[in-house]
Amino acid sequence: MITDTAFTSRFVSARDGLKLHLRDYGPLEATTLPVVCLPGFARTAADFHELALALAQDEAKPRRVLALDYRGRGLSDYDRNWKNYDIRIELDDLMQILVAMGIEQAIFVGTSRGGLLTMALAAARPAVIRGVVFNDVGPVIDARGLLRIRGYVGKLPVPRSFSEGAEILKRLSDQHFPALGEAEWEMMARRTWTDREGPLKPDYDTRLMKVLEELDLEAPLPVLWTYFDGLKAVPLLAIRGANSDLLAEKTLQEMAERHPDCEIYTAPGQGHAPLLGSKDMTRRIGKLIARAERQAA
Repeated sequence: MITDTAFTSRFVSARDGLKLHLRDYGPLEATTLPVVCLPGFARTAADFHELALALAQDEAKPRRVLALDYRGRGLSDYDRNWKNYDIRIELDDLMQILVAMGIEQAIFVGTSRGGLLTMALAAARPAVIRGVVFNDVGPVIDARGLLRIRGYVGKLPVPRSFSEGAEILKRLSDQHFPALGEAEWEMMARRTWTDREGPLKPDYDTRLMKVLEELDLEAPLPVLWTYFDGLKAVPLLAIRGANSDLLAEKTLQEMAERHPDCEIYTAPGQGHAPLLGSKDMTRRIGKLIARAERQAA
């Protein structure tokens, strides 16, 4: 266990003994519903830091927030076998963490792969989910976005400094994120590479690219409406980046039409996946949490 001033780092054993890391924010004994944050494919718990702080330190309703590092990302152990970077194994890891942390019911915030994991959890353990935020992900994945992600995961040049890293990311994604300023690009760089062990290196196992290389993007991708429909009993907020190439506008609209309580929002000037740390995003997520708590009560 490592304690930062803002959160506690906790470690849980996966079923196969691999050490999994999560950040634990806010009061353990909070009476409010906890929030569980699930990052994108090659992302880490750090992506949720600002959102987690805002929710954990809310004066009226402080709440516990858990943000996960999947196996092979952040402070979690890297798997010797890259084939275990599989959504079914990551789902089992998530369930082990929920049990270890005593989470019986929660609101889930899933960015990209985190949203797919939330849909898988809805099939495996529906009672644990009381509300969901889908961040730029839905039951239909646009292959263009996957192609782009496959083009850079594990393949980015390694920068000598975080400011050089910010330049690399900006060159790569500026057209998707025209709204980001220098400070945000720097923050993204600090969440893409790490200097924990000396020189900068990606904050994930670069063998994750092998998982993407195995995908046949010529074949139609599986459509997950059945999993999505398993969430009909809980309120949803579905966010799409206006410049997203992973979640189509048509899919977002269909999510709203198919679900009795799904609010949708398109984040201007953002691509895949929108940053969730702004006051506006926190307020929107806060409203979803309030809806979920009213329903749970």
